[in-house]
Amino acid sequence: MEWSREEVEAIVADHLQMLTLELAGQRFNKSEHRRALQSRLNERSEASIEFKHCNITAVLQDVGMPPLSGYKRRANYQALLFDVVVSQLDRQSVLDEAALAAVERPAIEPPTIDFAKVKSEAPRREHGVAEPLHPSAFVGVKRDYLEREPRNRSLGAAGEEFVMHFEHWRLSRFGQKQLAERIDRVSSSKGDGLGYDVLSFDTDGRERYIEVKTTSFGSDTPFFVSQRELALSRHESTQFHLYRLFEFRKAPKMFDLVGNLAQHCQLDPVSYRAAFN
Repeated sequence: MEWSREEVEAIVADHLQMLTLELAGQRFNKSEHRRALQSRLNERSEASIEFKHCNITAVLQDVGMPPLSGYKRRANYQALLFDVVVSQLDRQSVLDEAALAAVERPAIEPPTIDFAKVKSEAPRREHGVAEPLHPSAFVGVKRDYLEREPRNRSLGAAGEEFVMHFEHWRLSRFGQKQLAERIDRVSSSKGDGLGYDVLSFDTDGRERYIEVKTTSFGSDTPFFVSQRELALSRHESTQFHLYRLFEFRKAPKMFDLVGNLAQHCQLDPVSYRAAFN
């Protein structure tokens, strides 16, 4: 049964309240929120409520907002849901302030990490025809917090240093200490624009080109890649690795995308270079 406007308004308001609390660093109980919400819905099951929260995550990501942890993206949502989320976001000044603070605050590399527990499975790409952007996505309400986070230099630098130490641990673990000593953070030593951030090695001595993408949010948070990074992933498909660090401020985890990024991710063009010659 289709969700009514009243139901959608209620669950979106609840979701945005929890997101505001999370971004502000305040504690809350999702189960208590769900139980309080159920009385306002039309006998919806817990599974139905959870799925709708995942739909809201997809809408938030599509308009550039950080996601609420614990709810994986589920696309193909109602047009009504998009409209309600956008409308309510317009009235959420505290949420905007919390989101901006969350993506811009400084970060440092965690002091002690058990690297043996860091690696994780990458999210699976959902195959199928991509839905066109809802027309409302082009109006002036769109946020850009997911685009701002990668411009947080301290977060990016902390992620790269984390990968440097992880790679040193990985190679040393296989008895390749000489290779470990040759690891180079090329984004710092040679500058940006190479298409990768860290030069490391496979255990046979072959060079490994590692691009590092770091987020404070969950594993399925979208990330941005440059044309050079994408080209390198295609042309050096056996040596290119994208290390996606996520939940970095809490307990960093990482997954590894090897080779052509188009094989792992749905790539959506978000900007174009316009020139006259």
